[in-house]
Amino acid sequence: MKNYIKYLPFLAFGLIACEPEFEEGIEENEVYNAGEADFSNYVSLGNSLTAGYADNALYVQGQENSFPNILSGQFELVGGGEFTQPLMADNLGGLKLNGNQITNNRLVLSSNAGQPVIPPSPIAGDPQTEVTNKLSGSFNNMGVPGAKSYHLLAPGYGNVAGLPGQANPYFVRFSSSDNATVLGDALAQNPSFFSLWIGNNDILGYATSGGTGVDQTGNLDPSTYAPNDITDPNVFASVYSQLIGGLTESASGGVVYNIPNITDIPFFTTVPNNALVLDAQTAGNLTGFFQALAGIFTQGLIQQGVPAQQAQAIAGQYAITFNEGPNRFIIDVPVTQTNPLGFRQMQPEELLLLTINQGALAQGYGSVALSPEVLQVLGLLQQGGSPSPEQAQLVLSAVNGIDDEDALDAAELQNISNARTAYNSTIQGLAQANNLAFVDADGLLQNVSQGISFPGGIVTSDFVSGGGFSLDGVHLTPRGYALVANETLRAINMTYGSDLPEVNIGAYGTVTLSDNVN
Repeated sequence: MKNYIKYLPFLAFGLIACEPEFEEGIEENEVYNAGEADFSNYVSLGNSLTAGYADNALYVQGQENSFPNILSGQFELVGGGEFTQPLMADNLGGLKLNGNQITNNRLVLSSNAGQPVIPPSPIAGDPQTEVTNKLSGSFNNMGVPGAKSYHLLAPGYGNVAGLPGQANPYFVRFSSSDNATVLGDALAQNPSFFSLWIGNNDILGYATSGGTGVDQTGNLDPSTYAPNDITDPNVFASVYSQLIGGLTESASGGVVYNIPNITDIPFFTTVPNNALVLDAQTAGNLTGFFQALAGIFTQGLIQQGVPAQQAQAIAGQYAITFNEGPNRFIIDVPVTQTNPLGFRQMQPEELLLLTINQGALAQGYGSVALSPEVLQVLGLLQQGGSPSPEQAQLVLSAVNGIDDEDALDAAELQNISNARTAYNSTIQGLAQANNLAFVDADGLLQNVSQGISFPGGIVTSDFVSGGGFSLDGVHLTPRGYALVANETLRAINMTYGSDLPEVNIGAYGTVTLSDNVN
């Protein structure tokens, strides 16, 4: 069960609706220059961020507002050709395989008296996008939701026989053959200009699963990786080099993007880890509980032969103090010799996921589940009594730490940071070596998290109300993708001497406050 945080401040309907606020600002008589680049056949490669994925699904409106499609409109001003996309059949976003729905419909945020209803939920309806209905022709937008870097080189990634499993249902729809690769189908079009934004998913699955995957650094065989694993940086570097090598053979130029920090997207920043807000009495009760737990564990260790001083030192870490006001939640961690009970209080930099069950938090998830039996044992301790082994275990078991899949701890964040740093070094190095335009997507989304102003408003990363991110908390809104397009246009102009105009951010919508998506 996924519940979204309920205490966010929301903007009024008029500020978050998806209607355009401004018309495009391109003057009819302006003449623009392509510089050294040839935009006549632009091909984009990547994953969901390239495809226009939003609200936890791929749907027509999102594809029409993908950043490559926005770019193609500007490229037309300097001789850019037609830009084709493997459009879904509707705006519901769900996929079917042989008539059976295999992915959820898009998330929607319905309105009640002008106020958004939380949590967003998949819209009802019968999606009409059947994976086995192969699309004909080639497509300029080669963004494949879910693709990791090495998937772009994988034969059979578009073979329906590989579903579910090694194939990708989105690529199955538009691959040229069962044995085709994403890169091969892109190169077959002889692109004159390309964009490549790949690598996000090489760490994102690990992050959104709460670090339940494996950091595969040191393992050079991606065929052994599970979906939520981190890709080895050397594998990424080898794959990325092959991608750039192939794309630069025919293209006059291209643009590449680095990998943003997950701490700049609302999926990881909306639910604070200090949202355990307590009154003075409850804070005192929790402090007393953990002091009692530390005492019980001390005696247990002594009974097992651990010297008293050492037992007190080990058990002392569990005498956690709580204060009136915000407190950090308790998190489960691996059991070690130094932390034999496998829990601790969260550290400031650690993150909770957007999908954590808010109802459970309100009932003691992340702190203590106080049953009548546990309260009885605590009462016994207050009276100076000694609990039985069974009663002592009841107290130890009452700690209800946040599970691994709902949080990212310090070690998991370090794994993500190490991989991302290595990936970004590869991307920037190959961009420089091949004289490609480079977009600092990491810096851009960091700026969004602080707020980017435009005539008529501001875009932030606040969930729902910020305008930059869609309802899944990971992918962008049309306005967010327009920001990426503008950053791309600036990078292209700087690198190739072109003077392509930017788009008007205010002309692109944000979160749709309506169930009417057709």
